[in-house]
Amino acid sequence: MGAEVDAFRYVTFCIYFVLLFVQLILCCFPERPPLFSETVNDPNPCPEFSASFLSRITFWWITGLMVQGYRRPLEAKDLWSLNKEDKSEEIVPSLARNWAKEWAKTKSSEASLFKVLYKTFGPYFLMSFLFKAAHDLLMFAGPEILKLLINFVNNKAAPNWQGYFYTVLLFVCACLQTLILHQYFHICFVTGMRLKTAIVGVIYRKALVITNSARKTSTVGEIVNLMSVDAQRFMDLATYINMIWSAPLQVILALYLLWQNLGPSVLAGVAVMILLVPINAVMAMKTKTYQVAQMKSKDNRIKLMNEILNGIKVLKLYAWELAFREKVLEIRQKELKVLKKSAYLAAMATFTWVCAPFLVALSTFAVYVTIDKNNILDAQKAFVSLALFNILRFPLNMLPMVISSIVEVRLQSLTGRLRVFLSHEELDPESIIRGPITEGDRLFNYWDVPSSKAELCALYFSINFTVPEGSLVAVVGQVGCGKSSLLSALLGEMDKKEGYVVVKGSVAYVPQQAWVQNATLEDNIIFGREMNESRYKRVIEACALLPDIEILPTGDKTEIGEKGVNLSGGQKQRVSLARAVYCNADVYLFDDPLSAVDAHVGKHIFEKVIGPKGILKNKTRVLVTHAINYLPQMDSILVMCDGEISEMGSYQELLKQDGAFAEFLRTYANAEQSMENNGKLTNKFLWDKLVCGMLRESLYWDYMKAIGLFISFLSILLFMCNHIASLASNYWLSLWTDDPVINGTQQYTNVRLGVYGALGISQGLLGLSYFKIRGIFASRHLHLNLLHNVLRSPMSFFERTPSGNLVNRFSKEIDTIDSTIPPIIKMFMGSTFNVIGACIIILLATPIAAVIIPPLGLIYLFVQRFYVATSRQLKRLESVSRSPVYSHFNETLLGVSVIRAFEEQKRFIKQNDMKVDENQKAYYPSIVANRWLAVRLEYVGNCIVLFAALFAVMARNKLSAGLVGLSVSYSLQITAYLNWLVRMSSELETNIVAVERVKEYAEMEKEAEWSIEQTAPASTWPEEGKVEFRGYGLRYRADMDLVLKNINVTINGGEKIGIVGRTGAGKSSLTLGLFRINEAAEGEIIIDGINIAKIGLHDLRFKITIIPQDPILFSGSLRMNLDPFDQHSDEDIWRSLELAHLKNFVSSLPDKLNHECAEGGENLSVGQRQLVCLARALLRKSKILVLDEATAAVDLETDKLIQSTIKSQFEECTVLTIAHRLNTIMDYTSCLAKVWLRAKLLSHNFSFKLSCPFYHRMSESKGTSDKIFMYFCRPLFVLSIVKDKKQEHCLSQAQHQQ
Repeated sequence: MGAEVDAFRYVTFCIYFVLLFVQLILCCFPERPPLFSETVNDPNPCPEFSASFLSRITFWWITGLMVQGYRRPLEAKDLWSLNKEDKSEEIVPSLARNWAKEWAKTKSSEASLFKVLYKTFGPYFLMSFLFKAAHDLLMFAGPEILKLLINFVNNKAAPNWQGYFYTVLLFVCACLQTLILHQYFHICFVTGMRLKTAIVGVIYRKALVITNSARKTSTVGEIVNLMSVDAQRFMDLATYINMIWSAPLQVILALYLLWQNLGPSVLAGVAVMILLVPINAVMAMKTKTYQVAQMKSKDNRIKLMNEILNGIKVLKLYAWELAFREKVLEIRQKELKVLKKSAYLAAMATFTWVCAPFLVALSTFAVYVTIDKNNILDAQKAFVSLALFNILRFPLNMLPMVISSIVEVRLQSLTGRLRVFLSHEELDPESIIRGPITEGDRLFNYWDVPSSKAELCALYFSINFTVPEGSLVAVVGQVGCGKSSLLSALLGEMDKKEGYVVVKGSVAYVPQQAWVQNATLEDNIIFGREMNESRYKRVIEACALLPDIEILPTGDKTEIGEKGVNLSGGQKQRVSLARAVYCNADVYLFDDPLSAVDAHVGKHIFEKVIGPKGILKNKTRVLVTHAINYLPQMDSILVMCDGEISEMGSYQELLKQDGAFAEFLRTYANAEQSMENNGKLTNKFLWDKLVCGMLRESLYWDYMKAIGLFISFLSILLFMCNHIASLASNYWLSLWTDDPVINGTQQYTNVRLGVYGALGISQGLLGLSYFKIRGIFASRHLHLNLLHNVLRSPMSFFERTPSGNLVNRFSKEIDTIDSTIPPIIKMFMGSTFNVIGACIIILLATPIAAVIIPPLGLIYLFVQRFYVATSRQLKRLESVSRSPVYSHFNETLLGVSVIRAFEEQKRFIKQNDMKVDENQKAYYPSIVANRWLAVRLEYVGNCIVLFAALFAVMARNKLSAGLVGLSVSYSLQITAYLNWLVRMSSELETNIVAVERVKEYAEMEKEAEWSIEQTAPASTWPEEGKVEFRGYGLRYRADMDLVLKNINVTINGGEKIGIVGRTGAGKSSLTLGLFRINEAAEGEIIIDGINIAKIGLHDLRFKITIIPQDPILFSGSLRMNLDPFDQHSDEDIWRSLELAHLKNFVSSLPDKLNHECAEGGENLSVGQRQLVCLARALLRKSKILVLDEATAAVDLETDKLIQSTIKSQFEECTVLTIAHRLNTIMDYTSCLAKVWLRAKLLSHNFSFKLSCPFYHRMSESKGTSDKIFMYFCRPLFVLSIVKDKKQEHCLSQAQHQQ
């Protein structure tokens, strides 16, 4: 009688089971947010948050984006917003807080960045430990199930269900392993992404507060490298750091199971491993040494490239491209030398990587079969051991690499560049006391200058002065006497030694070299403040910007290029001034803003803005100036000399004192300053382009051609032979295990062992054909082409292309071609051959698998193609959104003093965070897409495992145990191979884009040839220096109007010509035409009978010299800045320095001519830089000299010295001077002064002579210098802006008066 059934329990159990099943199904659907949850106003939220459990573990939630990317190229607007916990505003403050705590605790070099990163990201990252441990344990289930399967095949009596059970178990384990592994990877990559966000954010915030002396130790190039390369290193480490405990765990488990299988003979294998570990470790450490050397060369190269791109106009004017190209290539050669060494080292590492597992297996099997004749190497022992040796391969090779990586990052966190940068001294916010004091507005006491100047001038201020509220104070003095440094001290940009500064209220600052953002004109003026229409209009009018806004393509909504490339010098200065005026501060600091505008505009600005009746009349104003005609209207004047205030008082008081200032005034009473520039207005920029669609196959072909086709195909052939040897050795092992056992032993053991060893060694030797060595040929070739093409590009290209894009090409893309692509190609080829090999072995063992492998292969290819469309576009979006991060950072570093003065740090930090988040918005879906793909493709691999085992079970009566072992052990590896193949093919697709981006510039328009042998002029040309313009016309771009029209004029050799006119009249355009920076639109320029359009650019530019408006120096010795081609002797250089009035200054320097100039010449004042440019011109001593407002930044006394030098040294030369001060032209009494006029005027070929009596009358005039200047300039000014009939009438009147 059966047992009694409890009906109630039975029914309730069934109900319970059904409910549990329903619950499981419901868990697979996404949950809705609670009814009372806070509303999220995100237009495009990330679906991950609302995805179900199943969707999350299989990454199904990203499928929508994948489908969209497959149908059409993705755009930035398709990307989801970042999760709240991945945004900069969440991550960066947290890291900054922890760093501040650590720094406060140690207050020294002991502060560990590693500890800080662990505190910030540790808790989330710890989850990955659990996943990794679970995955490692599951990994060993495969060999154990394989052992059971081989036993089942050998045991003919075993029931069939056992075989099917083992097959299903193998499949389930593989699937679980896949899901767990990719959750682990997801956590690692997200942590890496957060690490990068945090590091970039912290570097940006630090850059805003470090002192000037600290800025000098970290150049722009180095800081950009910190943001790109070092942040990337930390990011990569996140993926591998768990190997530090996972690798030993895997090794211990594998050895334990091997001992179970083969007994003590496993110790032979362990001995080989122990011997190989130090070899690997030494190679890993050596690789790191090479990496450090390579990083150093790379930093130097990027620093130099940054300077070349910033000073490209000067390079072109002086025809210095070749000299600087050689300097870059010299650094690059060192970099490639190190790369080559590390490539040979990598080839050795590959040899050990291939041989290590094999030698371990060989030594173990050899000892096992030789110590005892009765030890039989059967299928179970051989293939289970082989499966365990394959597992061992990875941790054994990873361990030294991970240890050295961690050592490197640990070293970096303690002593590395990033820690050093974050430990830099910060500006003391308490150095200035903000708030009211009883005596007046500000008091200023003893300060030291920033080290960037201290090194040169060793200036020490010892200053006391008070400025009453609402007064206008002028600061005057010679070049390099400390005027700008005084303003820097008032802004708190100096290292204060003692005393104090009090500033009442907010501050606005106008620097000497205008800083303009890459934003619209309106945004530049408003500068983050609220828009007040009436105030904005008033400011624009007062700063004389209305006529300029009318010319701009889209008015004040016109985008201003990087560093204000599409504005003239005067326009930039007025925008900078308007920014200060609009912000309505209490205290205004002006660092010589009037030097960059012409006299008429300067007068307008002084009257309407700075002067006693201007907009700022009730504000406190400190004006550094060289324009003495404004001094009578000042409330007070500070006269500076060698870092001290030599005199102080009102204009009248200083005249009564009859000191140095009064003498200075008497000498220059009739001088006036007027500086003009030429407006090049354009609203087109070449931002990084987003290329859509399929990658051209020709890219791979281009890369192979860059290596060399013969070498490329030879490498592929050797690689193939390497894998054939590997297959043969394993097939030989399966034949060995099937050898019959006679009298308890196997025959031919020694032959089997010998052939097995030979195949293994040949496999290692063939593996030496390492691809990275070939890759160096490609990177040398591609970098050389990129550099050459960029230097050959016309000036218009640099004006339209943000330097961030170009720096990105030379840093990130070249680094990818150097270090990333070669190993990826090697691993891609390795994975491809491994997968093909595994399929061949499975087909050999079970031919029926031919039914299932092709369909699985097709599914694999479809999924992969489906993924690549999205992945490639995401990578491109990420690449394109990376450039603005660098551009914005570069821009910030250039304008950091302005940002600090206006207290706009928070807004700039927010902008940087937005740009970084925008970049990570494209990066996050790409890492999830990688996981999405890997999960699906590993399932394809798991199916191959399933079918290999299933067919082996079905055909067990026909198959030998050796073939079953071989087939299943290969199928167990196929998942890993497929995983790698996918990763490497997508990595290759996304990284080969670097080749595309580097080659992109090869197709850009180029300027004319540098030298043309057939038409090269004689070495003595030009002998006379005669310049003729015949019907000459010039435009900046094909789609723009002519800037110069129909100029016909002849300048005889030796004449000294003054070129005057209002801003935008086309004066500088004329010099650009003469140097062929812009080619003629019509007509021609003839110099000594040769049409300059017919000769090479360098043939022309070497023969004429310019002293440019922007005095640009490059980092390097002073000698290199004067003579980069090393063509002149030291005596010549000292002579030119003496004539340029720099000899005393250079002699006082410790290193004399070898004195290191800082980046951009920042450790020299603007005036001193201008004198260095004069010394360059004196060295070249060419027949034609052009001065483009060359003395704008020097005081009147130095200007007079320069003019006398030019007069004596260039007596027989033709000199064209864009006049910026009246006394410049007054020196040309025996010559012609010509006026170049704009638009219609030039078609009248207007020029007139100024007779000597006219000059005489001017210089004798007893009126103020301002009246003299206006007497001279009024007719010229009216002429220079002819726009309509009424003004043409003024022209005729002016000519009549003449």
